[in-house]
Amino acid sequence: MAQKIYTKTGDQGNTSLIGGTKVPKNDLRIETYGTVDELNSWIGLINDQLNSEEFRNELKDIQDRLFTIGSALACDADKEPKMILPDLFLSDIQLLEVKIDEMTAQLPPMKSFILPGGHVTVSSIHICRCVCRRAERLAVSMQQHDLFIEKLVIQYLNRLSDYLFVLARYTAQKLGAEEVPWKPRTGPANI
Repeated sequence: MAQKIYTKTGDQGNTSLIGGTKVPKNDLRIETYGTVDELNSWIGLINDQLNSEEFRNELKDIQDRLFTIGSALACDADKEPKMILPDLFLSDIQLLEVKIDEMTAQLPPMKSFILPGGHVTVSSIHICRCVCRRAERLAVSMQQHDLFIEKLVIQYLNRLSDYLFVLARYTAQKLGAEEVPWKPRTGPANI
């Protein structure tokens, strides 16, 4: 017999961390790993949209790292030493840096801020970047509220958002989409 997806245990607004500790569904830890989960879904969407051998495995590896981060965030930190969870490594961050540098070497230098857009795939990558920045802000908020979070998680999310920005630019170039520079309006308002 198949296991049911619903348990009804969350009907009162609580959920359990890995380890069994009950917390409200709006707990900062839940909000953070929920945002990482949202980011993972966006990464899946851009991987489907890119449909590129160049990035297919790279993006799947990023999704794997995001599951690793999610499992760490979903864990009761007091019980975590007793559990075997996947790890995030400094080499994961360094790999993102290598990929950023490889793509950047093929792009024209930026002379201004760039408006997100130009192609649906490029726009999707920019949305993904914004969700990643939100996950990063929430992770920093956890740190500031003295909730345990590995420093590598914050570093990885920071570097991943940089990677996604460069990927958006790189994808725009590959698709022949125009990069629209932001030209700030100056002067008096026309009322």
